[in-house]
Amino acid sequence: MASSSPTSAAALVVGYVPGVTPGKWARTWTRRHPDVPLELRPVTAADAAEAVRTGLVHVALLRPPADPSALALIPLYEETTVVVVPTDHLLSAADAVTAADVDGELVLVPLDDVVAWDAHPGTNAEHRPETVGDATELVAAGVGVLVVPQSLARLHHRKDLTYRPVVDAPTCPVALAVPAGEQPALVAEFIGVVRGRTPGSSRGQAGAAPKRTAREKTLAKQAARAAAGKVARTPGPTKRGLR
Repeated sequence: MASSSPTSAAALVVGYVPGVTPGKWARTWTRRHPDVPLELRPVTAADAAEAVRTGLVHVALLRPPADPSALALIPLYEETTVVVVPTDHLLSAADAVTAADVDGELVLVPLDDVVAWDAHPGTNAEHRPETVGDATELVAAGVGVLVVPQSLARLHHRKDLTYRPVVDAPTCPVALAVPAGEQPALVAEFIGVVRGRTPGSSRGQAGAAPKRTAREKTLAKQAARAAAGKVARTPGPTKRGLR
């Protein structure tokens, strides 16, 4: 049986898509397992799921793919969706906007778009940029606006652009993708890190209290009832001098 703790001979490769920041989990890993190297490897949104399936990375922090086959996805958090516009754009005057506010705009939808609209607001541009980065350049050129997760708006920030939350837009989930099936020790340890488990609460931790059998639970309940009955039948102190 594999050990529940990583060994010094092992290493873990963690892929991550643009906008996702794995630093806090990497720091936690390094504190807990200083003898186990952790490599952070950037992967494109289009290639992240396949990188896990083929073993190019052990796990990946990504936005859930349309095809999750052969993967197990562990939800982590939901990102706010924002609209990216030039700083002098009309939408920049508000602190937040709605999808209806975007309806009059030409909306750029890159090929790596991750916002799961039932129907995109506004008029979709005929040309689809290759990436969010390419689309951002077109927004700066005044071609249209862009709707993306907030982390991608920050990643591609420019001084001549700004962004505003779209309050009724779908949020953008981020998940940890691991190979489906039983997990190797290193992967199981990293799952514990991203889920916020303490070292003592990690699954498979040696010394954890064993589960009681059904018979043991029944005997414990019977003993508790018997003890309660004895307490109820114990006579209280008598008062002397009373007949």
